[in-house]
Amino acid sequence: MTIQEVEQKVKEITAKVLKKNPAQIQANMRFVEDLGADSLKSLELVAAYDEGFEIEMDEDQALDVKNVGDAIRFIEKYVSK
Repeated sequence: MTIQEVEQKVKEITAKVLKKNPAQIQANMRFVEDLGADSLKSLELVAAYDEGFEIEMDEDQALDVKNVGDAIRFIEKYVSK
């Protein structure tokens, strides 16, 4: 899976969970401040990324990820193993 494919899928999953238009999600957008994710939505995002990418991320590390670009890079490490 390329970094571009990871990026596309992260944006799609983020849009679905947070009920946003995927075309409007940018890598520099912060989950809480820009996309309105509360703590429950943040946990839903981690679960959705796990399921969507068929990986099991470290939840504490995943919850430290603050923006879409960081999530893309974080998940890319898991899928490239």
